Amino acid sequence: MDAYDYSFFLSTMWVGPFWFAMLVFPDHEMTKKVMQGPWFFLGPILIWWAVTIASPQGLIDLGKDFANPAGILDGLAAIMGSKPGASAAWAHMVAGDIFVTHWMWKKCLEQKSPRWVAASTVFFGVMLMPVGIAMHMALVRNPKEN
Repeated sequence: MDAYDYSFFLSTMWVGPFWFAMLVFPDHEMTKKVMQGPWFFLGPILIWWAVTIASPQGLIDLGKDFANPAGILDGLAAIMGSKPGASAAWAHMVAGDIFVTHWMWKKCLEQKSPRWVAASTVFFGVMLMPVGIAMHMALVRNPKEN
């Protein structure tokens, strides 16, 4: 295992406790407390920075590809086909997933959504973000609108 394997593992494990708290203990005061600050998404962001600084060539190459829009996808594929690129992309996705899941969890609490709705959107928010967002948009309603 190298630093990229560890960064992949660490970015995944970082968000796990926060996601678990929102999923299993959504109304608990400790969950609300730990979800107030930036800690839930800061870990993967810092990991992204560390990986990017350790191996900046992929990002530099991608920047060159912006001059030729037809080459952007090829450049992105090349970056993501490397361990540094895949690790950075994973940290990026995990940070986004937990950030949006936090927003959905908070909205579920505010709207007093049924427990199954909140649990479903939080579960899929991290596991399969497009499904989580679709479920959230379809199921979470303001009680005053009903």
